[in-house]
This record gives sequence, structure tokens and C-alpha cells, in this order.
Amino acid sequence: MRFIYTVFIFCYALIIKFASFFNLKAKQWVEGRKDIYNKIEKALANNKKPLIWVHAASLGEFEQGRPVIEALKEKHPNYGIFLTFFSPSGYEVRKNYELADFVFYLPLDTPGNAKKFLEIVPVQLAVFIKYEYWYNYLRVIRNNKIPIVFVSAIFRKKQSFFQFYGQWFLKQLKQVDWFFVQNAESFYLLEGAGIDQVSLSGDTRFDRVATIASKAEANQLIENFKGDSKLFLAGSSWPEDEALIFPLLKKFPELKFIYAPHQIDNKHIVAIEKSCQGAAIRYSIAKNENYKDKQVLIIDNFGLLSSLYRYADFTLIGGGFGAGIHNTLEAATFGMPIFIGPNYDKFQEAKDLINLGAIQIVENTNQLENKIVELKKDVKKSAHLGDLARAYVLKNKGATNHILDHLKINFLEL
Repeated sequence: MRFIYTVFIFCYALIIKFASFFNLKAKQWVEGRKDIYNKIEKALANNKKPLIWVHAASLGEFEQGRPVIEALKEKHPNYGIFLTFFSPSGYEVRKNYELADFVFYLPLDTPGNAKKFLEIVPVQLAVFIKYEYWYNYLRVIRNNKIPIVFVSAIFRKKQSFFQFYGQWFLKQLKQVDWFFVQNAESFYLLEGAGIDQVSLSGDTRFDRVATIASKAEANQLIENFKGDSKLFLAGSSWPEDEALIFPLLKKFPELKFIYAPHQIDNKHIVAIEKSCQGAAIRYSIAKNENYKDKQVLIIDNFGLLSSLYRYADFTLIGGGFGAGIHNTLEAATFGMPIFIGPNYDKFQEAKDLINLGAIQIVENTNQLENKIVELKKDVKKSAHLGDLARAYVLKNKGATNHILDHLKINFLEL
């Protein structure tokens, strides 16, 4: 089975290399891994610290694991952090992350790559965020007797690990030293599969978003753009989400709108501008005077969105009409009515917030329009929904401390 898996990995690499001729992300994926071991060896030449290897698939997983990295740096400064990414959308944004001693792409998961990686990187502990089960790496890590933990892991009954055909995959999970899982369902699924090295820690994103809220700085441009108006923010939006909102521009001329699209390539930004029919301006070119008569501001850079939710009176989180919604907690921590599309089943926090009444599901423009009209009239209800969302975040903080305490006792040499 491992042979078949490795063949699949090689085929995947060939597909990415072919796609790199016409796709920027694929090109970054390929280019970033060229001569990777020489780059790593050069970077590590003067390193004196034992390293904690932290791996995140992409930017979202990095943000999920960020509280753990920050806590490790604060409480265990004798260790260095070796951070790897699989996706360009993580690496390209966080390649200069100041709390990581080293940041690289993860070499492809082949037996040779895994062996070489562990030969040149002095890993004392391997921390994987949420998922990314690279089986060749897991095998070599275990062969080198290096502890492996998964942070903020989450499992569902339909996953291959828990199916009749998934015994090989489940066997790999049993090689992990500890799983810190987000919810009770994940805990019992692993326990039922014979995996006892697990604890219910919760989701580290609660700690992360609470920190963002406490440290959020004022953005004068956004404050000037909003003025005395109510602000509707579309966070991590896709075209399907944006199409829902475009008709609202004329129906609510008194509102200000911010689009923070998930993809900020020029083609996508231009499409938003055309749909806004001259009412929009990009954040990157907004100056003191040229945006005051605009109804729409388009955020065309990464890293700003999480701090913008503080200005929102209404928020739609993108992805709910595609593969699944993006981070609802970043909005929830600031407290406002939150709307999402119908594809949210894979996200425990969304289900919790829906059950509390803090998130409302919309499937079309009319539904969204009616809910905005209702909440504009009923200010107390609008504030109550925001309070419910904020309280949910505060209630669920603490995963990072649980994880750090366990790591300190079981896996870290002081």
C-alpha cells in the first residue's frame, strides 16, 4: 500500500509541474522546492538549537497553530522553530514570520525526501497542524524515535481511516504519539479505532482570534471610509458569495461595503470592480480623498482581513457556496451578525454558532436582504447576535495552555 501511495505522490508532482507552465501557484510550488536541501543546509549551518518542526498545510492551518508557536517561543526559548508549508498561499505570505527561526516549503513526501530531511534537520519534536498525514514522513520520523503530535486535529466518521478499506491509513495514525483534538466526535472516533493517545484540547484558533481582538490596531483609512455609515464586510469571499452581495449595493445605498476576496489576483479584482459599476476602489490605491465618494472598498492584499472585522456591522464569511466556509471565528471574536452559505458541515465552530443563533444561513440575495433589513430595524437583536458570537469565543479559549502543558511534561527536554 505504501508503494501505491508513493506512486500517487510522484504522479501528483508531475501534474503540478505540468500546471506550473500556466498557473502561478503551481509555479511557486515547484520553484520553491528547487535545490531545497542545499538551502536548508545553508540556513542551518550556524544553528545551535534543537528544533521543533511545525508543519502547516497553508495559511489557515498556520493561523490555527500560531498560538502554539508563540507559546513555545515564549516558554521554551532554548528551542528553535523550523516551520514548513505545503502550499504557496501559506509560504509566500509567512516566509518572513518573525517567530520562526527557519521557514521552508516541505519537500515532497517520498521515502528519499523524508529520509534526507530528517538527516539534515535536527528535529526533537514534530508538530503537525490539524491534518496533513504525510505517511513517508511519519514513518521516517518514527524510525528516528522523534515524537509526533497533531494539534487541533479533527476527524469525521466518513474519513477513510474509519472505513473498511482504510486499515492501512489507520495503522499510520497509530504511529502518532499524541493527538490534541478539537471536539468530542474526534476523540471518540479515535478511541473507538483503538487510538488512546488523544486528549480533547479544543481549537487553538479561539486563542488566536482572541489575541487578534485584544491587539487590533486602528486603521485610519478604514475608519475614514466607513465614517458614520454601517459597514457590510465580505470576508474571504469567492465569486459565488460576491454575486449575492452585488445587488445590495443599490438596495442599501446608505451602507458601505468591503470585499476581502479569498483570491486577490488581478482578474478577480477587476471582475469585482466591474460588478460594482464604478462604486469601488482598491485598498492599495485608496488615498485621503479619492475613496470618500466610493461605496465599496476592495482589500487587495493579504494579512489585513482579521483586523478589519472590528469595523463590521454585518459580515458574510465566504466559501459557503463552494467547498466550505472560511474562518468564522475571526469575525465572531469582534461580535456582529454573521452570515454564511449552506456548505458548513465540516466546521464544528460554525455548527455551534448556528445552534446558538449567532450565525445565520443565507442561500440567496433575497434572504440576505431581508435579514439585513430586519437587523437594521432591530438594533437590540443585532447587538445580541454579536454578544452571542463574542461570548462563544471567550468561553472556548484555553486550548494552547492545555497543549503546552502536555508537551512540557511528555515531550520537551527542559
